[in-house]
Amino acid sequence: MDILQTLSKLVSDSGFAGFFANGGWKNLIMIAVACVLLYLGIGKKFEPLLLVGIAFGVLLTNIPGAGLYHMGMWDAYVYECPYDAVNDYALYNTAEERAYTQEEYYYYVFARACGHTAGQIEEYFDNLAENGGDLMTDVQALSTSADLDQDVVNAIDSKLKTELSFTDIIHLGGLLDILYIGVKAGVYPCLIFIGVGAMTDFGPLIARPSSMLMGAAAQLGVFFAFFGACLLGFAGNVAAAIGIIGGADGPTAIYLTTKLAPAFLGPIAIAAYSYMALIPMIQKPLMRALTTEEERKTKMEQARTVSKVEKIVFPILVATFVILLIPSTAPLIGCLMFGNLLKETGVTERLSDTAQNALMNIVTLFLGISVGATTVASRFLTLQTLMIVVLGVIAFMFSTIGGLLMGKLMYKLSGGKINPLIGSAGVSAVPMAARVSQQVGQEANPSNFLLMHAMGPNVAGVIGSAIAAGFLLAVFG
Repeated sequence: MDILQTLSKLVSDSGFAGFFANGGWKNLIMIAVACVLLYLGIGKKFEPLLLVGIAFGVLLTNIPGAGLYHMGMWDAYVYECPYDAVNDYALYNTAEERAYTQEEYYYYVFARACGHTAGQIEEYFDNLAENGGDLMTDVQALSTSADLDQDVVNAIDSKLKTELSFTDIIHLGGLLDILYIGVKAGVYPCLIFIGVGAMTDFGPLIARPSSMLMGAAAQLGVFFAFFGACLLGFAGNVAAAIGIIGGADGPTAIYLTTKLAPAFLGPIAIAAYSYMALIPMIQKPLMRALTTEEERKTKMEQARTVSKVEKIVFPILVATFVILLIPSTAPLIGCLMFGNLLKETGVTERLSDTAQNALMNIVTLFLGISVGATTVASRFLTLQTLMIVVLGVIAFMFSTIGGLLMGKLMYKLSGGKINPLIGSAGVSAVPMAARVSQQVGQEANPSNFLLMHAMGPNVAGVIGSAIAAGFLLAVFG
């Protein structure tokens, strides 16, 4: 073989050549983003256990030619009707109440790509129903329209007509495609919830059940961000996935996003974990602004001692009641309460230890790198990603505000016996949010010890975010 030809082939096949291809500059930007995330995780210790893995996944998936993750393959797998986007075309279905057949949906997507409005398409379908006609002939005519570039036609056609199974992905995919199956199937977030449950003490919540009100109020940011995303033009399912960032619960955000809006998993996961690491910076100014010096100085009485029987019965009752109320919460609530039951029984120490340590560590490894793999440059570097980042911080702020306002109400109703600062711990970042309540409380009164009191709303927030995710999944799933 000719040496020059061989060298030329090696150069053209290298990843470096990919940077000079069409859109290659975006890969360079994403590699820079990965380095920034690595710095935040390693240098600044922002949620390092997950952020380091996510950042390295971002790096690997954006190296040209690596072939570790194939976005197009997953687009084919996650065939949904209506499909909300094809390439750079926003193809939103504004008539969500209509159940399209597959043929009708082919027409819908091509017509939207050609610039037809949703109203025009509905009028066409009504006319077709009244007068008859060959729908697939019209689809073919639209797909060969002069208004559409052939590359766009091919992209739409492949996305709509190809459906892959997990078996296909195992045979055809790269390493990160295979690891991502655990994310898409909802396995990793649920396994992490078993570990979270095994590490959580629900005693403070059982001792003061009113803490559940603060955990519920702290879900305000979820629905505030949801409505904000809808106003900005996001489809309902995507808005729901963005809103759950306000729950301050990374596994819940990942679980809901993979079910409702998998194309947005990368930016939503990065926003969720980044803001969880920034909770002290986000919450402290709001806590000082919304509470008075007198309220922050409030010392709380020690809660009653919770019996072992109560701690064993609690996860069983919560799992049963919540799942009966909202069945779609079963994977998250079921795994959370199962993990907690392992901790509290006293007869499953080995299983509890495995869930808290070995299982959590293994799943965290796979979860982080496979979530990072979804941040493909062409999908991440968009205006929508910027809007998600902004909506994410707004969601965190309003979740904190909701918890604080409920805390202030309970301060008044209790005659000044409940420190409203513990309401900010209603976001489910355990135990960081509770520690922030402790820190701000001690700044006002050095003899204040709010940590255990704040753990009640904190663990209530974990349950609350899972319930909020189940509700959104039931509505949009």
